[in-house]
Amino acid sequence: MTLVKRLAAPMFAALVAVPATAIAQDMGQGMAPQQAAPSPEEQVAQLDEMVGLDQAQQDQIVGYLTELQQGVGERQQEVQALEQQLLEHSGPNYDENAIRQAAAQLGDATAEIAADSVILQSRIEAAMTQEQRDALDEAARQQQEQMRQMQEQMQQQQQQQAPQ
Repeated sequence: MTLVKRLAAPMFAALVAVPATAIAQDMGQGMAPQQAAPSPEEQVAQLDEMVGLDQAQQDQIVGYLTELQQGVGERQQEVQALEQQLLEHSGPNYDENAIRQAAAQLGDATAEIAADSVILQSRIEAAMTQEQRDALDEAARQQQEQMRQMQEQMQQQQQQQAPQ
């Protein structure tokens, strides 16, 4: 796997998975999102701008994203309930077995969320042509370069501002 492919994977995962998780967290906490995560349609529009999807691909990917958001929402509620169980079983009168059981279930739930995100990424990549995947790789490479340049600029500014 090339460096660019390794960089494209996290960028792509962030594009499609993080908004789903953010919505799930907001729903699980019973709060209105402070900054609404992009809808599946908005996420697909961003991807379309990068790689040029046809309508069938857009519809297919919107379906995948919608499915992920629903699944993550349910699992995120489970995660929050398990986190609450951990808190309830901790303290001076802790229950080690209950803590270990809740922690194991929490690990399973978060692993399922991670697996769903990777599977979603793979499904979306499978829906794209090689040319589109290459365009996504190039966008990831450009974003990585921009981030590197910004970090260098920040370091230079900090060095200039440091007392001598």
